[in-house]
Amino acid sequence: MLLSLVLHMYSMRCVLPAAVLLGTAPTYVLAWGAWRLLSAFLPSRFYQAVDDRLYCVYQSMLMYFFPKYTGGLILLYGDLPKNKENIIYLANHQSTVDWIIADILAIRQNALGHVRYVLKDGLKWLPLYGCYFSQHGGIYVKRSAKFDEKEMRKKLQRYMNAQTPMYLVIFPEGTRYNPELTKVISASQTFAAKEGLAVLKHVLTPRIKATHVAFDSLKNYLDAIYDVTVAFEGTVDDKGQRKEAPSMAEFLCKECPKIHIHIDRIDRKDVPEEQACMRRWLHERFEIKDKLLIEFYDSLDPERRNKFPGESVNSKLSLKKTLPSFLILSGLTAGMLMTEAGRKLYVKTWIYGTLIGCLWVSIKA
Repeated sequence: MLLSLVLHMYSMRCVLPAAVLLGTAPTYVLAWGAWRLLSAFLPSRFYQAVDDRLYCVYQSMLMYFFPKYTGGLILLYGDLPKNKENIIYLANHQSTVDWIIADILAIRQNALGHVRYVLKDGLKWLPLYGCYFSQHGGIYVKRSAKFDEKEMRKKLQRYMNAQTPMYLVIFPEGTRYNPELTKVISASQTFAAKEGLAVLKHVLTPRIKATHVAFDSLKNYLDAIYDVTVAFEGTVDDKGQRKEAPSMAEFLCKECPKIHIHIDRIDRKDVPEEQACMRRWLHERFEIKDKLLIEFYDSLDPERRNKFPGESVNSKLSLKKTLPSFLILSGLTAGMLMTEAGRKLYVKTWIYGTLIGCLWVSIKA
């Protein structure tokens, strides 16, 4: 009986991080909203600096669960950046964990608060956070690549004017690579062949629009582009066929696979500016990713499988970077819920914050 209870609790261990991350949302949004009002008449750089700090606190709380809580091992290869830079982060996309991986690299450079994402349009309807991500600098795009280019340039220009550090995360494939979605992969490969581009096996054909607009807008502000390739160990079946990468829930509930991350740092002067040239360049970068992943998943040499070329570094994260944020936000939320007035405020924040947020993004869409 006791053993069964222990096993059941272990299988449900994702409940704790989910409860903490969602449960602290009203607390975080209230803190951000208060600062937004207080800073209304201040220069935007002051608002952005504190907003980035608040975002760092929340993301640090999230990072408390990775990799300590999951027990996962994260191995880094290639160019391991240490100093904070203004960058565009380009990566293959296969899991809901991918945005956590961007955080893992950013926190090494003390740039966690500066992370901003190019997000799929549907995420703007997330309760509370859908609106906030946009306010923090997230850019929503439709998978058809028909997005508001002027709005994207305007938003990026605003951050440059405020001298806000930039860590812009883009997944150029536009959707997650899932080996089980053969029609999506086939359509991607057919498009590449039709356009005279190399056909890719372990990644989808990248889309250029968001990457080009971002680079063209930020080119005089950037230091580099980080070309990141991610592979999850243990995602190949007995027949040697690649399986779907673990989702966030699986990552937290099941035994966590090793994550291998390869980074190429590309100086901004080595990136072509004209869209047609950049399109070819981006596809070539994804060809390199594909070769790395073919070696990782399909190599005939067992010694070369399940690893990227070169030496790896185990990415360890100190608790002093994450535990304080976890305690602060959890403590504030618990304190709010201990009083009747606090509980009412908590519930009203969920309800009215969500409604106002949805109204805001619908107007801005």
